[in-house]
Amino acid sequence: MSGQRAGLRFRICALALGLACSLLAGRPSLAAPFKSWTAVVVAGDSKGAQGGPTEAFDNARRDIARALSDLGLDAGQIAQFSVRPGSEQNPRLQKATARAIYEALGAQAPTAAGCMVYITSHGDPRGVVVDDQILPPSILGLMLDRSCGAKPTVVVISACFSGVFVPALAKPNRMILTAARPDRTSFGCGEADTYPYFDACFLSSLNKVGDFLALGRAIGACVRERETAQGLTPPSEPQVWIGPQLRPVLPLLTFPEPPSR
Repeated sequence: MSGQRAGLRFRICALALGLACSLLAGRPSLAAPFKSWTAVVVAGDSKGAQGGPTEAFDNARRDIARALSDLGLDAGQIAQFSVRPGSEQNPRLQKATARAIYEALGAQAPTAAGCMVYITSHGDPRGVVVDDQILPPSILGLMLDRSCGAKPTVVVISACFSGVFVPALAKPNRMILTAARPDRTSFGCGEADTYPYFDACFLSSLNKVGDFLALGRAIGACVRERETAQGLTPPSEPQVWIGPQLRPVLPLLTFPEPPSR
């Protein structure tokens, strides 16, 4: 029996290694795991919770794009989108529409080793707001299927009710992080907020963890602590979903240590 168990463990390890190799094929170096990845970072709205203007989503979009560059992504492979592309001196900043996001993924993903999609905006149970339109989970799922396909893909949706995206986007090669349960709001998208709470926790947690597995846990803890401290209820309960093919690969996709760590 001990020999059978040892054989089973060997086959499981071999299977996990095979999945990791297949998903990481074409990546130039384990020392720079994100060098050949591509990303789109989207600020889908510019209005606060009360209808007035807010910088929270664009602040998050700008600084998350910078953080992804610090992870090792080539800046030229990070497409940024805003509903106000003329609001800052960034010639690469594009108007946020579903079609533009899809076209950017279609142009960048074929030669990439992996995909990162980050959308920060308002949301409702139908999906996430992109330029006063609702981008539903089913359409984002099709966009990813047709562009990133089977490549390792990390999707982050920072919006109220964003847990609605998990069932439609769940694939074996994907990790999905959302700011809230399907039936809960998230917090921090008011007119005076610097970032939505989830985005602030994403940015602060990147400097404290070594990979996406730990990042998902750290963001959830950060959001819970902030909401509890401010007495915000019901809690948003950020969601994490990881596909079985990607899970054994994530520990290999390590974050570089920042100089201050």
